[in-house]
Amino acid sequence: MNIEQFLLMRHELLLVITALILIVAEIFVADKTKIIPLGVGLFFVNLVIGFLPAQTGTLFGGMFHNTDMTIMMKNVLNIGTFIVILQSAAWLKKPENHDKLAEFIALLISTLVGMQFMISSGDFLMFYIGLETATIPVAALAAFERIRNRSAEAGVKLILSSALSSGVLLYGLSMIYGTTGSIYFDAVALAFTGTQLQTLAFIYFLAGMAFKISLVPFHLWAADVYEGAPINVTSYLSVVSKGAAVFILTILLFTVFSKIVAMWQNVLYTLAVLTMTVGNLFALRQKNIKRFLAFSSIAQAGFILLGMMGANELGSATVVYFVLIYIFSNLSAFGVATLISNNSGKENIDEYNGFYSTNPGLSLIMLLALFSLAGIPPVAGFFAKFFLFTAAASAGYYWLVFIAVINATISLFYYLLVVKAMFINKNDNPIAPITIDIYSKVGLILAAVGLVVTGLWSDVFEVIRGLSFGIN
Repeated sequence: MNIEQFLLMRHELLLVITALILIVAEIFVADKTKIIPLGVGLFFVNLVIGFLPAQTGTLFGGMFHNTDMTIMMKNVLNIGTFIVILQSAAWLKKPENHDKLAEFIALLISTLVGMQFMISSGDFLMFYIGLETATIPVAALAAFERIRNRSAEAGVKLILSSALSSGVLLYGLSMIYGTTGSIYFDAVALAFTGTQLQTLAFIYFLAGMAFKISLVPFHLWAADVYEGAPINVTSYLSVVSKGAAVFILTILLFTVFSKIVAMWQNVLYTLAVLTMTVGNLFALRQKNIKRFLAFSSIAQAGFILLGMMGANELGSATVVYFVLIYIFSNLSAFGVATLISNNSGKENIDEYNGFYSTNPGLSLIMLLALFSLAGIPPVAGFFAKFFLFTAAASAGYYWLVFIAVINATISLFYYLLVVKAMFINKNDNPIAPITIDIYSKVGLILAAVGLVVTGLWSDVFEVIRGLSFGIN
């Protein structure tokens, strides 16, 4: 293996080097808060280098694939992680977190490395190793606030549900290997003809992935974990972790399981309807902002499935485009919620009453984020949902699009409840004006600008659509 081939793992290698530098820096740096600018600076370098031209190809006998589309997927995840790190800076500066600053950023990077190996996997062994590498650090992040029982509980619930889902998924993978005689994606794709045993294997596989994406009825862990985990970790779980699982599922459905497309389209049809409907109905009842955004993210996962229903180039592009916009939208909302929680400790929607009177800038960013999640023009979320509906309609799923439109209307109602609380409801004692640190300010600006630019600048979708997709 020469250096050019080794650099096919550019994203993963840079992240590992960054994590090692941070861990070593913690030993020698007396003022632990200086690790924050170091981490932000190093990750920004990673982000920039990720967009430089790169070679495509395979490594390790086909276990690792690097394509134009996987590079784009990794860059999307890097953008989301960078914003999460920026939004976490003020929380990490709190005295109780000084002794674990480097650990937090290193854990984020570690789970991101696993996600990127998973996305570039060329066989089910690399896929599973990447999946577990991504899962274990996330459980540690969920239990990061050791002094809070709810955080420890969230970590336990996440690791137990992940263990169950991994067991189900691994059982499905073993059946796939048993019926095809290979774990390599290209060989499995040729041998996977949809026999009864192979169909059962696929169902087990899909059930395991549905846990990771929190599709109904495999979603029950999400609300409790999201509420108990630190809000910065919740935002990471809801966008970056979910986005990585969506990306690899899209790759596998469109390539490895392309011969049984009619079967998995029917399964996804049912999951999409259940996920959108249940997520929306439960979101209507929530009073805690983290649980509210958790069920909102479950409903959004149902919308993502519409893009997969296309089973073509348009469908794959809309999935990546939607996840990109979803990252900007959700991190804008979580960014504001994080500032409110860290400064006032308030997390109930009723406590947002009158928020605009004291914090007009943050209220407007939250407004943009909620409008984008609801799919209201001209923010980017409207275009993302439009392309998803187009992808499903192009495959003839008009009733599914109709159900999705109804669910989008329902979601508009509960998103407007938060807007009403901030802008219309009166409060004699609203949340005091919040001082925003420079890192959080940059993170919010990036997310808010992304909400507008990715929607109005049509070239973003065209660039994604023009990328080569799948396994070479």
